[in-house]
Amino acid sequence: MATTANTTKNKRRPARGARLTDEQNAESGFTASKSLSDNLQKVLVDLIELASQGKQAHWNVVGKNFRDTHRQLDEIIDAARGFSDTIAERMRALHAVPDGRSDTVAETTSLPEFPTGEISTTDVVDLVTERLEGTVGTCRDVHDAVDEEDPTSADILHAVLESLEQFAWMVSAENRVPAAQ
Repeated sequence: MATTANTTKNKRRPARGARLTDEQNAESGFTASKSLSDNLQKVLVDLIELASQGKQAHWNVVGKNFRDTHRQLDEIIDAARGFSDTIAERMRALHAVPDGRSDTVAETTSLPEFPTGEISTTDVVDLVTERLEGTVGTCRDVHDAVDEEDPTSADILHAVLESLEQFAWMVSAENRVPAAQ
């Protein structure tokens, strides 16, 4: 009987986004379009990849300022993991299905592959800055379309952007020299 009620309820809603079974989409409310789902998925995979690459850097960084770099990487990793969870849970709240499987992340991330082996702190600073800026770029690329359809999801992107841009500034400052006055 519950299945019939859910089926009837789902037929009244416009078909947007990925089609789900009644059991997967039992709640009512706003449903993400395929475009919104795809845009949030792009951000999700880049955040997962950022956390993974941050851990790779964390394990293999060597050189001057090792301890500070090592600790700062942990902060970035924690933030990326937290934001990826927030994005994935937002997707579920909108009846979209996030895909954080390793093969999906590897195939769809916009971030370049991280080098293997030990890496100097100077190189890690540049590599991590590049990945932070890449993830920021993904957020900015999808922002306007997300905001047009769902300002609440755009608010989440604002928090991601604010944090990752601050990390990029702080990390990149490690290799900078003061501008000539």
